[in-house]
Amino acid sequence: MKQEAGDGDLDALVRKRIRGLRAALGMSLDDLAAACFISPSTLSRIETGHRRISLDQLTAIARALGTTLDQLVESADADVVIRPRHEPARGITTWTLRHEAGPGGTTVAKMRIDRPLPGPDQLKAHPGFEWFTVLSGTIALRLAERLIIVETGEAAEFSTMVPHAFGSHEGPAEILGIFDHDGRRTHLRKLP
Repeated sequence: MKQEAGDGDLDALVRKRIRGLRAALGMSLDDLAAACFISPSTLSRIETGHRRISLDQLTAIARALGTTLDQLVESADADVVIRPRHEPARGITTWTLRHEAGPGGTTVAKMRIDRPLPGPDQLKAHPGFEWFTVLSGTIALRLAERLIIVETGEAAEFSTMVPHAFGSHEGPAEILGIFDHDGRRTHLRKLP
């Protein structure tokens, strides 16, 4: 029996994602069916909407496709525009490009820095590592007593257990940074 139209667009989207991921991975119906321990005919009926998808089947399919259940069922209506968050008092504008929640997660952010390097009394230290590349301008990076100038096209990676701070050098600068959980809390403050 075919799915009712009232079951929603999400159901159809999940089925399209299953079929699309399977095809993108070069998997036949038989390949995917074998990987998730269901019959090829059942998988075919799932993809075409002629059979309901049980949670255990959906979980097995997601695993076999190398994705997560969350990614298979996420809404297609999510806002895809990344809006900047301007913090005039800190002299920073941030575009959060990717955010993985939790203590092991990382955040990728583009930052426009309009403030000079904070003074030595404002250095912060926390567990982890940070990485950034300068997209435009110049960044002054202070690592304890060292002052490092990072130019456009250059990158820096450092242990954040070393007291550190960074700011623009001789005009605004833009960076692309990767921050771990503690770095995110220190440099990006609240995420939008």
